[in-house]
Amino acid sequence: MTASQPPRVLLLPGWLDSGPGHWQTVWEHLHGDVRVLQDDWVWPRRGDWMAQLEDALLADERPALLAAHSLGCHLVAAWAAHSRHAARVQGALLVAPPALDQPDLPPQLHGWRPWVQQRLPFAACLVYSEDDPFCRPEAARQLAAAWGASARSIGPRGHINAESGLGDWGEGRAWLLALIQQDEYDLPPAARAGLKE
Repeated sequence: MTASQPPRVLLLPGWLDSGPGHWQTVWEHLHGDVRVLQDDWVWPRRGDWMAQLEDALLADERPALLAAHSLGCHLVAAWAAHSRHAARVQGALLVAPPALDQPDLPPQLHGWRPWVQQRLPFAACLVYSEDDPFCRPEAARQLAAAWGASARSIGPRGHINAESGLGDWGEGRAWLLALIQQDEYDLPPAARAGLKE
C-alpha cells in the first residue's frame, strides 16, 4: 500500500442498519461507498461484526477510510484494538456513538459492554449532537478523548440519522476526507507505517 493510492470509503452502520434518507445510504449511492453488511442487524454480536469489517478491509488492497454511525463507532474501536491490519485505515469519521453504559441500553447491545477505551491507531474525528437521545455531549467528548479523536458538535441534530435531515451531508464528507490530508507525522506509529508499506 502506498500513500498515492486513493482510499475507498467503508460505511459502518449501527444497530438495525441505516435506511433510506440516512447520510450513509446517500453516500453509498452518491459516492459509491461500500457498506459493510452484517449477518444480524437486530442482535449484533461484536465478534461477528468485527470479522465482517476485517473481511471487507482485506477484500481490497487499497487503503480505506471508515465512516461509522452509532454502534458502528464502537465497532471501529473494538476492531482496531484487535486487528493486525489497522494500518490499512487512513482515518475514521465516528458519528453519534451511543453511550453503552446508559441504564436503559437495549438488551440487544449488552454484549458490547464494556466499551473499548483504547486509543485508535489512525486519525479520527468524532461528531456528536447536543441533543442525541443516546449519548450526552459530555459522554461523547469522553469517548473522543479515549479514542484519541477530535470532537465536533453539530448542534441539536438528534442521533445524526435520517431524521436529522442532513441530505448528502457535505460538511461530514469534508471532515472525512480531511483525515487523509493530515501530516503523516502527526499520526500514530501504526498509521505512519501503513502509509509507507
